[in-house]
Amino acid sequence: MKAIVDYVIEELEPENTPWHTEGYDELRWVLLDFVDIVVHVFQRQAREYYDLERLWADAEVEKILEDDSVE
Repeated sequence: MKAIVDYVIEELEPENTPWHTEGYDELRWVLLDFVDIVVHVFQRQAREYYDLERLWADAEVEKILEDDSVE
């Protein structure tokens, strides 16, 4: 978990510093709020419990391809 979260922050900084971070100390569910993008990193048990995909089932899906183009 820590390695994934640290990698996301490292790749987006210094141009994009998280505006708000939650859960970094416990590392069960880490939220990184970059204002335009919110990143959630879960341990499996937390992801299954909160089931965000169900809560946002009607949201528009945007896939980002490897070459950074949007589908």
